[in-house]
Amino acid sequence: MTVLVTDTGFSPDPWAGAEFTALDALTANPEMPGQGLAIDMPNDRDPAELAPFLDRIAMIRVAFPGMGDGRGFSIARRLRAMGYTGTLRASGPLIVDQARAARRVGFDEIELPESVAERQPEELWLARPAASYRAHVFA
Repeated sequence: MTVLVTDTGFSPDPWAGAEFTALDALTANPEMPGQGLAIDMPNDRDPAELAPFLDRIAMIRVAFPGMGDGRGFSIARRLRAMGYTGTLRASGPLIVDQARAARRVGFDEIELPESVAERQPEELWLARPAASYRAHVFA
């Protein structure tokens, strides 16, 4: 089970039950029919592989196998630079401290394992105005 985090906190997953297509399946069958595809993007592949398909993809879920593996941030930034405008989801054990960075590079939402969400409750994920550390401490 997973928990979806958006700017408004924990949210229902509009893609629950959707069939995600593996990147390899898409690149092996470039004539795959359909609009509104949902794609699973591993973090060890070049996002340029998706370039011919971007107009047909509604959702890209980028894998974060570990909290310390930041390759997914680079993938998100590159996808947005390539013109991708659909939903971009980070999926894996990210922590609250990474939420702002995820939004900054183009992620719309974060899919957390339930065990991570239990340790980091919803109120920690709510978007707050950016303030400097100094302003926060000496306020």
